[in-house]
Amino acid sequence: MNLLDRLLAPLAPGFVAHRLRSRAIIQAYEAAKPSRTHKAKGEPRSADMALRQAGKSLREQCRWLDENHDIVTGIYDRLEERVVGGAGIGVEPLILDLAGDVHLAFCAAVKSAWAEWSLRPETSGELSRPQMERLVCRTWLRDGESLAQKLMGPVANYSYLTAVPFALELLEPDYLPMDLNDASKGIVQGIERDAWRRVKAFHLLKSHPGDILSGIRQETKRVTADRVIHIAYRKRIGQSRGVPLLHSALVRLADIKDYEESERVAARISAAMAFYIKKGEPQDYTASTDGPAKRGTFPIAPGMVFDDLLPGEDIGMFESNRPNPFLEGFRNGMLRAVAAAGRSAYSTIARSYDGTYSAQRQELVEAQEGYDLLQHEFIDYWCRPVYRTWLPLAIASGALKVPHDVDVRTLLAAVYQGPVMPWINPVHEATAWNSLVESGFADEAEVARARGRNPQELKKSREAEIKHNREQGLVFSSDAYHKFYGKGGANGQPSQTDDPDDADGQRRRGAAD
Repeated sequence: MNLLDRLLAPLAPGFVAHRLRSRAIIQAYEAAKPSRTHKAKGEPRSADMALRQAGKSLREQCRWLDENHDIVTGIYDRLEERVVGGAGIGVEPLILDLAGDVHLAFCAAVKSAWAEWSLRPETSGELSRPQMERLVCRTWLRDGESLAQKLMGPVANYSYLTAVPFALELLEPDYLPMDLNDASKGIVQGIERDAWRRVKAFHLLKSHPGDILSGIRQETKRVTADRVIHIAYRKRIGQSRGVPLLHSALVRLADIKDYEESERVAARISAAMAFYIKKGEPQDYTASTDGPAKRGTFPIAPGMVFDDLLPGEDIGMFESNRPNPFLEGFRNGMLRAVAAAGRSAYSTIARSYDGTYSAQRQELVEAQEGYDLLQHEFIDYWCRPVYRTWLPLAIASGALKVPHDVDVRTLLAAVYQGPVMPWINPVHEATAWNSLVESGFADEAEVARARGRNPQELKKSREAEIKHNREQGLVFSSDAYHKFYGKGGANGQPSQTDDPDDADGQRRRGAAD
């Protein structure tokens, strides 16, 4: 027992016994013992308190690296490609009729209106929906969070650019002040919550704090939670604001940049040095009385002869150790750690694809899990709220007419489709999917979505293609109809006139029967 325990033992023996038991339990873990070779570090602060002191610095560091470090720029570029993709997150409505079947006509109308709104979905009209989603995704992963204010219905001094009165005002996280706290009103870091931590409102700045004309004193406005989309990358329970994706790799990335810059400078200096003149002993050197004693620069050319040495002088060559042969190994090792922190693949970050097929396949599968996780979070935080706000407004404004046979309980049902994992070996992948469909463990729609296609659009495209081929008398292996019924008769209709002596014709007739 320590001194405090000895003093308390006569007065509160039960309390002292509890202290001793707790101390024994703590010291039972080797990592918590004070005899460790290095000092233990911990984080006792709450998630909000930790981010309040570090959030702004982390965000600004990530922005600077994105602007000035090619590796970081490549990381965020690839995350944009794998999470959102060039065509953005596709939305496939699955609205049912009263019989429980997909209402194809109304789904097509919804998709057409959604595509029209996607041309200019944000207030400035400069970005299409895929461009907007990629920019929001980059801001979310780089800064830790992103915001958008929803403009719905009549808004003073604003005219909508689309038929549906709905637009999004994109905002950087700087508009949500980190230092705005008021315990009496439940405001923590600019977010107002109730006693159950449910968000009631956001207190947003009226101008960006980094603008020149923003002024010293910033004014805020209260915007209710139903009019704001806040997408945040959270790492702890109860965390109000987001943390950048690469927060744990910032020191490593800065070291890589500084080290590579030092190696580049060293290589340039080494390449600029040619030779030096050794003077020898002082008594061997005789200064020239004709002209200046100090030499200037020497023009160097292939095959030149330098015969201007004085007595006691000699020429020495610099030993160049640049470029450093160990730079690539060090850099690759550091990039593997960065890839682990950024939910990415090392070969993608380093642009190194020299592994075996099995190694590349394994890396792609593991990296795809990280991309899928980020993709689902982006859909839950951003895409689904946007679509579920747009559709009721499109119906209320008259841009969409709901048929009488639509099950209104399924109006908001939809499938959200982002980029899928690319195929390394298309032959093996296609064979596997074909086996799954034939055995009944997968359907055609699942295969189409795995390839990034809309099943209904694929069906329509195939139907039109096959109809055209049959009308023109074209036969391709993609139309299995000809395999059993022959080349077809007039007007593209299948022919049953097979040669009776042809074994293949008999087999086709038997299959048809």
